[in-house]
Amino acid sequence: MANLKIKLVKSLNGRLDKHIATANSLGLRKIGDTTEQPDNPQTRGKVAQIGYLLRVDKMN
Repeated sequence: MANLKIKLVKSLNGRLDKHIATANSLGLRKIGDTTEQPDNPQTRGKVAQIGYLLRVDKMN
């Protein structure tokens, strides 16, 4: 199964509580944090919600 490499590139300061919680659920807390998540509908939904804060790369 493919994975997504997700990096937080913008600050969480001043964002909606819901968006901060979504970033935290992905394991992203500070700018520059990177995580590898499975490429599934749940992860894609989280990325769609806070995509303006992230950089996403597809991994094999």
